[in-house]
Amino acid sequence: MPTRFTKRTGGVSHGAFASLNLGTHVGDELSDVLDNRAILESEFGAIQFMNQVHGDRIALIEEITDEIPTADALVTGIPGITVAVMVADCIPLLLISAESVAAVHVGRRGLVNEITRKTISVMRDMGATTIKAVVGPAICGDCYEVSEEIFNEVVALHPASESRTPSGTYALNLPAALQSVLRDEGITIEDESHCTVENHDYFSYRRDGVTGRQVGLVWL
Repeated sequence: MPTRFTKRTGGVSHGAFASLNLGTHVGDELSDVLDNRAILESEFGAIQFMNQVHGDRIALIEEITDEIPTADALVTGIPGITVAVMVADCIPLLLISAESVAAVHVGRRGLVNEITRKTISVMRDMGATTIKAVVGPAICGDCYEVSEEIFNEVVALHPASESRTPSGTYALNLPAALQSVLRDEGITIEDESHCTVENHDYFSYRRDGVTGRQVGLVWL
């Protein structure tokens, strides 16, 4: 399987970012982040990252570029290019076909703006007939507490997201909602999710506030 989800260990960052932080925008020393990225690239070759903004823009990658695209999904049909999605509670979704692959940033706003369906559509336009999804580590439905207003907004669009915390307050189960979307699209699912809040092997913004970012990687 041409995919990989990193954990927080195996890098050179310190303190709240220990140790394999791959995000350049979180307050970590840039030199440490670049060293961490070099560790990954020694195994996977050049990696295309993106500037994620919780939007629905999809960038088609034909070559690795130093000009980081602002997008929430990267798609490539070029063998040898590895694309990455950074997360610290949102879902890293990797989509795989014989013709193309995609790395997708799926958070609450990504569910609402249908980034997943739009990325699948791009892959199908590129000739993909059979697509497999790998769903990576993200915050679970017990831990993602939200306001009643946000709860109602998301559940109206994605009923499978409805959840409650152990204390009974409003919560969203983003992985369940995403898997419902994928099944509706006829996509085979491999579930590699673990709760990033509960599992300290992963960075979690909801748990720690100041923290690093892990990535999902996919390549043809």
